[in-house]
Amino acid sequence: MNGSRITHWIKETVGRLPGTAEAYQRWIVRDRHPTTGYAMDQLVRDLPEWVEHVREARSRDGVSEPRRVLVFAYRQTWFEYATALSLLLAGVGHHVDLAFLPYRRWFETVSDFDVRRQQSYIREVLAPLGDLVHVQNLLRLKRKALPPTWRGEIEKQSLLDVQYILQREDVDPGLDGEAGGLYRFRLRRNLHVAEAAHSLLTERSHDVVMIPNGSVLEFGAFYRIARKLGVHTVTFEFGEQRERMWLAQNDEVMRLDTRDLWRARGELPLSESELSALRSLYAARRGAQIWENFRRRWQAQESQGAQAARRELGLDPGKPVVLICTNVVGDSLALNRQVFTEGMADWLMGAVRHLAKRSDVEILVRVHPGELLGAGHPSVEIVRGALPELPSHVHIIPPESEINTYDLIELAHLGMVYTTTVGLEMVMSGVPVVVAGATHYRGKGFTHDPESWDEFGGAVDGLLSRPLGQRLPQEQVELAWRYAYRFFFEYPFPFPWHLVDFWEDVRNRSLGDLLSPGGLVPYARTIKALLGDPVDWSNPTEPVADAISGMCS
Repeated sequence: MNGSRITHWIKETVGRLPGTAEAYQRWIVRDRHPTTGYAMDQLVRDLPEWVEHVREARSRDGVSEPRRVLVFAYRQTWFEYATALSLLLAGVGHHVDLAFLPYRRWFETVSDFDVRRQQSYIREVLAPLGDLVHVQNLLRLKRKALPPTWRGEIEKQSLLDVQYILQREDVDPGLDGEAGGLYRFRLRRNLHVAEAAHSLLTERSHDVVMIPNGSVLEFGAFYRIARKLGVHTVTFEFGEQRERMWLAQNDEVMRLDTRDLWRARGELPLSESELSALRSLYAARRGAQIWENFRRRWQAQESQGAQAARRELGLDPGKPVVLICTNVVGDSLALNRQVFTEGMADWLMGAVRHLAKRSDVEILVRVHPGELLGAGHPSVEIVRGALPELPSHVHIIPPESEINTYDLIELAHLGMVYTTTVGLEMVMSGVPVVVAGATHYRGKGFTHDPESWDEFGGAVDGLLSRPLGQRLPQEQVELAWRYAYRFFFEYPFPFPWHLVDFWEDVRNRSLGDLLSPGGLVPYARTIKALLGDPVDWSNPTEPVADAISGMCS
């Protein structure tokens, strides 16, 4: 028996004895976390100071009607963020529960001994919270069985998790092998958190439950149970912009539902200053530059011009160009967004098959650069699976290609997308776009949005019959520009801390600074929305005084 097996045997055997893991953590390894867990050294360092700031803030006048808030945390980065958010809300005067899971990974079993050690470690880390935040360990709660009709929700969630983890939509959880084993693991995990959430949310009353993401993994399972129970729920996430967050009330934030914003603001023309800001952002995206508070560089290199791209790809200038832009399969912004297809991969296969017989067009498949970070079902594989003998007029532009996508947009006669934001930008450039997935800009009046494969084929063929070089009517382009401004500049909520840069942001805008008099003024509208107050999209730059007044009422 080798060393690792001996260690595993000791953990499995001795670890079953009550108190052994906890005693080992407390008296032998002390502040060291298990190797299967995670450390929170920065939280250990900063938490006592945060607590002092919160106690000082609570000694001053707080909100007149405190809310009962539950914040759910899971995985290290979200756990640290949720702890700071819980303290911020407690500092304003609200009653906050922080519910957590101790797991580090979402795809592998951890020994009970190590899980109990991690729980003990977390308990010590959070000890300074005292009575400011009520900590709820979901693994230690007595679980409450789900009504039989709710189990289907957790099964759906578990299947989505498998697709998300493997980055494949064509999985069969009923089979043995990797997908089947992963599905059964995810189902066990999700049922556990669902039953714990069921118990917690029925035994303790909350005005609002705050859940990161809300679409995948245990975040999704917790969200589904909260909604089944009718609890007011806020999901939140972070996009490309620093000092901004996305949030949604009683919905999955990753769906980026802009309907209320568009109803309230869609008909308003953009001012010259708004147009200038959007032009500047668009130029940065095209020019491979980082712009203001955006964290991301969108292209590998700056634009080389449309004709340079045409020459590099060997395109016939006499043929219309169809630009197909993919998503990463399983990405949370594309997962479960099907309208008439089985998913992104199914749509891509059907789209290239439909066009392959059209030798009178040039087809460009621009693979999402995000596939460089990993792809369980690469777009190149999907296209070659649909077209084993690739026709000469079908050109695959791989994720590592330095060809600038905006040069391809300039060449395009027609655009086709699933959910990627490039579809919106194509319309902004005058290119008609057929949208196949349930993306946030679908149905806003400037794209073609088929509901079936027949409608899809008809829309594509009809648009290809237009004269070469014909662009969209100016009013349709202007509508897309108005939407783009609303989405990029008005849909995100201002907030000082981004998840990715959390510790840097906390140093720049500390909890003490935010809880000082006037410190939350720039974020008052966001705090109100997080607490479940209705969002007035008619005025996304709501006067600060009005927002502060509402937050404290």
